[in-house]
Amino acid sequence: METDHEEEAAAESVADVDSDPGDARPAIQYDVKSSPRLLGQAKAEFACTADNFLRGCEWAPDGSCVLTCSNDNSLRVFNLPPSVYQSGPAETAGEVTEMESVLSAREGELIYDYCWYPKMNSSDPVSCFFLSSCRDHPVHLWDAYTGQLRCSYRPYNHLDEISAAHSLQFSADGSKLYCGFDGIVRIFDTGRPGRDCIQRSVTSKKQASLSGIVSCIAVSEAQPGIYALGSYSRRIGLYSEPGGSALFLLEGQRGGVTHLQFTNDGTQLISGGRKDNEMLCWDLRQPGKVLWRAVRNVITNQRILFDIDQSSRFMVSGNQDGSIVFYDMAAGDAQTVSSADGEQHVAAESSSEIQLSELSRFAVHTDAVNGCRLHPSLPLVATTSGQRKFASPGAEYSSSDSDSDCDGHSAAKSRSPQPQPPPPQRDNSLRIWSLAATTGSSAESELT
Repeated sequence: METDHEEEAAAESVADVDSDPGDARPAIQYDVKSSPRLLGQAKAEFACTADNFLRGCEWAPDGSCVLTCSNDNSLRVFNLPPSVYQSGPAETAGEVTEMESVLSAREGELIYDYCWYPKMNSSDPVSCFFLSSCRDHPVHLWDAYTGQLRCSYRPYNHLDEISAAHSLQFSADGSKLYCGFDGIVRIFDTGRPGRDCIQRSVTSKKQASLSGIVSCIAVSEAQPGIYALGSYSRRIGLYSEPGGSALFLLEGQRGGVTHLQFTNDGTQLISGGRKDNEMLCWDLRQPGKVLWRAVRNVITNQRILFDIDQSSRFMVSGNQDGSIVFYDMAAGDAQTVSSADGEQHVAAESSSEIQLSELSRFAVHTDAVNGCRLHPSLPLVATTSGQRKFASPGAEYSSSDSDSDCDGHSAAKSRSPQPQPPPPQRDNSLRIWSLAATTGSSAESELT
């Protein structure tokens, strides 16, 4: 482990963030107390196969469209529904706009991860592209206008075989591409596709370090040289450019880490894991300190996404029960006060005991909500639902089944009727919800 002096120096590098007033964007006004208004959904397009389900979504950086990933090995781009630009009462179940994808990119195997180019702007077609990685394939860069493959980044292992990246993320300026593997991070120059890359090991035998598969990557926009790696070993590592030197290691997540996100000022890092009901907020100015915890419902290995608004005030997360939950992050920060000598301490209790209470909860799907992303410039939230379902063992027999003897003749005695379990409930859809404040009483959106 690092010495106290090294940790203090690392914390100072993270805490020394100068905010540029010129980069400030107008705050988005959310109404998180009233039921969200359903603006549009895409459901029929994901009913192509019985075992298909969505696995998350990502808004384009300019907010012009949303990218989805599904179990049929496809990435789809959807434009905003027309109702986004209309004002009026909430639509009823029969009037909800059925959205159709404007393009689709199909991979050859199961998709591991995907992400947008951070400088994407729909007015500049050259900047409109996204990445994907899938099993036994190189990293692919797709054109968001045509759906065609532009180029590939080919990571090779020590046997000179293609190695699939488990996680992807661009640097803040989009010039570098970080790819996570088992104990290794490979960094490509975005402008130079091919096999040339920088390889960095994140494991060490001499001191505690990250181990296992690098499952998720996050970069700090406030400090572009800082990036975080999460692994299925339940550890989080912070690193700095150039050189990728390790700053410190964070431990405390109960499940394998599946999602990381920095706050806008770069001083806090939120983490979530699989089979783990807690999301942790790490204070990067005091390495190892958990500012607060937020509880959600995650009982499977599925990656359940959360998101933070641009002001770092609200956080929203999906749940296994088909709901989304909003949290007020300012409520957690308010419990940390300054003492007379200027040092930070937690009021009335230890930091590990602070737990954010739910600000509001809304049922938006009838199946697990695995994707939950806030629009970058409008009071909208995109949600995706679905999970892998397995048939009940009792469903393979019916009362009409008959036995056959060894000679091939039908047996006279048939199986006794067995009660059949209900078919698994499925809700595999993308939905766009409005969080804008409405005049008068808010109407609740109905689910189809």
